[in-house]
Amino acid sequence: MTLVLVIELVLLGVGSGFLAGLLGIGGGMLMVPFLTFLLSKQGVQADLAVKMAIATSMATIMFTSVASVRAHHKRGAVRWDIVKTLAPGIVLGSLVASLGVFALLKGAYLAIFFGLFVGFSATQMFLDKKPKPARQLPGTPGRLAAGGAIGFLSGLVGAGGGFVSVPFMTWCNVAIHNAVATSAALGFPIAVANVAGYLVAGQGVADLPPGALGYVWLPALAVIALASFLTAPYGARAAHALPVAMLKRVFASMLYLLAAYMLYKGLTA
Repeated sequence: MTLVLVIELVLLGVGSGFLAGLLGIGGGMLMVPFLTFLLSKQGVQADLAVKMAIATSMATIMFTSVASVRAHHKRGAVRWDIVKTLAPGIVLGSLVASLGVFALLKGAYLAIFFGLFVGFSATQMFLDKKPKPARQLPGTPGRLAAGGAIGFLSGLVGAGGGFVSVPFMTWCNVAIHNAVATSAALGFPIAVANVAGYLVAGQGVADLPPGALGYVWLPALAVIALASFLTAPYGARAAHALPVAMLKRVFASMLYLLAAYMLYKGLTA
């Protein structure tokens, strides 16, 4: 890797790690567009660049989620009861996405899906629709289904699931700071299950760049993981200092920008 590329990856890791702690999104919403751009600059074909960006982004979440959840846990913000009941469905949904659907879809379609779904999630958060006071999280079957949906969608777009799980939990009257912290904890099982699928599904794929293991770009993973691991705790501290309304608008505004970029990439691929 060139020095310029290393610096770009360090900056990406610093920003994504901070946002992982701040918003509970694992940094994937930031990493996928930028990694797609950086891989394209390395001469990787557009369709493959999108898939590798998604897989590499997910791999970094294994590290950022650990760093951010430690900071949130110290503040007693993680709802471990929710983590335990959503995690089984998350693992199943993640494996279905990463082992099957991900390998079959073209990268351009994944980019368009990324943009549309993230834009929808941003709108829901930005409008800040208030849930009914009596609405609560569903029972065990409902949480299993919700976890499956979160894991599946995360596997298709390379994100830690916060863009689905945070709105879902706030819709069920979980406080926003608890939702962000719990989402950070859910990022780890999402990442582990999906990365396992990407490694298997990417075996034998043609035209992979040097340093690739399956769909995961190992040099980028190493640099981003180290930088993001160091900055995620600072984002977690900031999350507890910001007012709820501002936190939601920061979350939504960032998602709009990244959704627009990935729609552009998908439509022009």
